[in-house]
Amino acid sequence: MPSEFELIAHYFTRPVRHTVLGVGDDGAVIRPTPGMDLVVTTDMLVAGTHFLPNAEPEALGWKALAVNLSDLAAMGAQPRWAVVAACLPEADETWIAAFARGFFAAAEAFDVDVIGGDTTRGPLNIAPTVFGEVPQGRALTRAGARAGDDLWVSGATGLAALGLRHRQGKVSLHDTAIPPCLAALERPQPRVALGLALHGLASAAIDVSDGLLADIGHILERSALAADIEFARLPRAAFDACADAGLAQGCLLGGGDDYELAFSAPPARRQDIETLSAKLGLPLTRIGRLRTGPAGELILRDAEGKPMPVGRRGFDHFA
Repeated sequence: MPSEFELIAHYFTRPVRHTVLGVGDDGAVIRPTPGMDLVVTTDMLVAGTHFLPNAEPEALGWKALAVNLSDLAAMGAQPRWAVVAACLPEADETWIAAFARGFFAAAEAFDVDVIGGDTTRGPLNIAPTVFGEVPQGRALTRAGARAGDDLWVSGATGLAALGLRHRQGKVSLHDTAIPPCLAALERPQPRVALGLALHGLASAAIDVSDGLLADIGHILERSALAADIEFARLPRAAFDACADAGLAQGCLLGGGDDYELAFSAPPARRQDIETLSAKLGLPLTRIGRLRTGPAGELILRDAEGKPMPVGRRGFDHFA
């Protein structure tokens, strides 16, 4: 059985492009680009909570890095470096090799140097930390929204949650919907290009990881605003995938694991955002508007403008 250090050397040591000193010492050495701020984030993935224990390891490797890069995208940051700590039940080289393929495939796709980490024995748990760069003072935050701004969302929400329920045997999806739902669950696409392009357009942004309504709520709380969302404007892919309209609605509004971006922008930028959507080949949908009101108040309105009941708004580890 290989040692911890042999595993790191064989599976997690690759050439670096943006790094002074990579894997092999007690720490890596990075040199930020002059005039740039560093953005740092970490998202832990725990077996049985964030992914099924029998998840395919190559897809899990991709997802472990991608969900962290999604946080950088929401900040408008260019990904640069990553470290990964992995708690593994055993030194299963077949599993580790597949995981590393997926992890480094995501690193290659988004031009990230993997510069260190740690491994230990224990319950399966993956904890990457990623670093990005953004021009000084220009990071997108949750606190920059203004009353009167439009609310937008990229792509479609709810598909990953439906994919999970399909894997668990809890829902029957239309045959044509199974591949996109599983892709959304297992190989999410962090919206890095969108995040970079939102500089000068968006006033605030967040990645949709815990649920669309829950995450928009974080923008409202940090910006001390309220919002109205028009149900009829929401992307309908979840309803097209699943005949159970109630389940589809719950997944769309609060299913989580989407890794799309929700953002606010002044109405004067609508045409610019529609042009950006066409340029990126990524649907960007205007779903509502921010207003003054109790901080965090979010009302979902039907086609007649009447408030609609909302169930679970998103995922909370301790709720």
